[in-house]
Amino acid sequence: MSLDWIYYAISWILLAWHSAWDAIGVADGAVIGTNWAWILAIVFLVVTVRVILFPIFVKQIKSQRAMQALQPQVKALQEKHKGDRETLQKEMMELYRKEKANPLMGCLPMFLQIPVFLGLFHVLRRLDPANGGKTLYGWTVDQFESASQAKLFTAPIAGKFGSTAEELARLGANGTTVKVIAGILVLVMMGTTYLTSRQMILKTGWAEDPQQRMIQRLMLYGIPLSLLVSGAIFPIGVIIYWVTNNLFTLGQQQWVLRKFPPPANVSTTKPGTSPRGPVQPAKSGGLLGRGKPAAQVPAKPAAPKVAAPKPGAKPVNPKKGRPAKRKG
Repeated sequence: MSLDWIYYAISWILLAWHSAWDAIGVADGAVIGTNWAWILAIVFLVVTVRVILFPIFVKQIKSQRAMQALQPQVKALQEKHKGDRETLQKEMMELYRKEKANPLMGCLPMFLQIPVFLGLFHVLRRLDPANGGKTLYGWTVDQFESASQAKLFTAPIAGKFGSTAEELARLGANGTTVKVIAGILVLVMMGTTYLTSRQMILKTGWAEDPQQRMIQRLMLYGIPLSLLVSGAIFPIGVIIYWVTNNLFTLGQQQWVLRKFPPPANVSTTKPGTSPRGPVQPAKSGGLLGRGKPAAQVPAKPAAPKVAAPKPGAKPVNPKKGRPAKRKG
């Protein structure tokens, strides 16, 4: 199946935003070693895609709420079919079908963004001055040459951590500078990817379903770690897209999760673990779940103990009403 339609769509959005920034006076030349018109074009490519996908993102949150509402029934099925994994999976699939809940809905927005990512990756990888097909996907020769010379702090947006010496020479780039800029962006990409997954889990809780829990762990740890290796082949422009997308996601999730708060009984601790200490306030709010703890009810002061009198000492407060001794 040809992906040309994706490459044309990505190119059209990218070039439209570049023309818009150029029209309002953002200089196409380098300022602080950066061609801001092209950097902003990539940033607003993210904004365009996320606005289009926003209704699906809201559906994702609602689907996760539906899955949480089914957790008591899922736990009951796990207890009923303990040790019979095949029957358990069949029963849970039947439960999801009956209640119209889709376990895969939580990953749908990410899957829909994969073609956009691949399209941008392909388009930016072509920004080589030696490339003969400069007018492919609706580009003009001037636009192609301008983009191939675009830089972020003197590192070309078409360069990558693993660029060869020949590629760097054609782009007119310094290898050390490209590695430093690309390396920093890869670390930021890993960190923001981790934070987006962590934010969602802290707000929605760990799933009781083993399959869902495995997906949560994969998104929390697996994907960020994989970027340490795959990031070396991403052009700097693609990493800018990824980091911007993560930052947009963090803000969007915070807004949507406030509008559609999780149930009060959602647990933010991993299944099989217990909170630290006798009383652990639930995490709420904040990117890292560091909200204000619930107010503690002050304990009632214990009644003061009255010390017994020392042997041989006169009582301080003799009992009243005792008859006086008669004198012999």
